[in-house]
Amino acid sequence: MKSEKVGLRIKAFMEQKGIGRADLAARTGLSTDFIDSVVADNVYPSLGPLLKIARALEVRLGTFLDDQLSKDPLVIRQAERKSELSMLRGKDKPVDLKFYSLGKGKSDRHMEPFYVELMPESAQEKQLSSHEGEEFIVVQGGQVEVIYADETYTLEVGDSIYYNSVVPHYVSCKGTEPAAIYAVLYIPK
Repeated sequence: MKSEKVGLRIKAFMEQKGIGRADLAARTGLSTDFIDSVVADNVYPSLGPLLKIARALEVRLGTFLDDQLSKDPLVIRQAERKSELSMLRGKDKPVDLKFYSLGKGKSDRHMEPFYVELMPESAQEKQLSSHEGEEFIVVQGGQVEVIYADETYTLEVGDSIYYNSVVPHYVSCKGTEPAAIYAVLYIPK
């Protein structure tokens, strides 16, 4: 599934559950303008807001990406990996992050595993977000900066970080070269 279809899926769940944009904004704490940009313009500044939307619609984050198949065990070959979701700062702005779902095809999962490419643009506007759950990140390439509350950590290849995502945080590329991470999100039901 291409990222442009995520907005359509969110809209479909809103219609299915009889939830308007203003109601969804109230349930998530996000602005109506932001909800409009997600649904109409396919703008995704970070996973935090998408997780809030998923919780408000009573679905898993992965529901926006898949849920047609359920395989066990699920094997994702690197050559078959496809970008599922791109994070943008706004309409007509460059991509900050590219997410590749590593759980797509396992609809009964309790974690959301991703391979993520972090572009240098991700460090331009650092807006912390929070959501229920936990996150575990391992740096695969480049340098990564993680802001966690009022602490800042620089991670190198092979370094990892595990944190409670209810604490405001932000993950970005550090420097002028892209970085890459493996990230696993756990979101309680």
